[in-house]
Parts: sequence; C-alpha cells; structure tokens
Amino acid sequence: MTYNSEEMQQILEVAFKRQQQGEFTREQIIEIASELGVSSESLKAAEQEWLTKQVEVKKDRMSNNQKRQEFKSHLITFIAVNGFLILLNLFTSPGYFWAIFPLLGWGLGLLLHWVNVSKM
Repeated sequence: MTYNSEEMQQILEVAFKRQQQGEFTREQIIEIASELGVSSESLKAAEQEWLTKQVEVKKDRMSNNQKRQEFKSHLITFIAVNGFLILLNLFTSPGYFWAIFPLLGWGLGLLLHWVNVSKM
C-alpha cells in the first residue's frame, strides 16, 4: 500500500497523538525526520517556521489580553463618570435629565469598543 504526503502526515499526526510519552527531544525529532527521509535543512526550516509562528501566537495572545484590559478600564471609567453625572444631574436639575446625552454618546463608543474586543 502507498500513501501520498498528506495521508502520511495525517497518519503520523494520529500516531503522535496516541504516543503516551507526550514530549519529544530535539534529537528524537531529528532521528524521526531522518528515518522519514526529511533533510536536515528542511527540518531546520520547518522548526524555524514553527518557532516564528509560536512567537506570533504569543504576541496575539498578549495583545488580546491587553485589549480586554483596556476595555475593562474603559468600562470602569464609564460607570464612574456617568454615575457621577447622573448624581450631579439629580441634585442640580432633577426636572431635566441632561445626563442622558453623555451617557448615550459615550455608551455608543463603549459598545463599539466591546464589539471590537469581542471579535477576538
């Protein structure tokens, strides 16, 4: 029976998932690649590509956490400032609820910020 490269990759992925050890040393990876006929140059290039991708994933994760933290800060500021404005409005001119205007305007900005953060 023969397999194309995609099928071989899928079979190897299944085999690696079934592996109980869970971790491989670099030497083991080099040995496996050698047995499969993968050149050391190809292995080094693949390893470098994988490492680059891992760095990008880590940066994205950190960026996402930072965006969530910024939204949380924005929400706390929104609640504090608009709570103060509502209280000020109730004490100074209870007959006219002018605090609704900054509440709605800023609330729209906060909603857009939340939509942007929740897309992650």
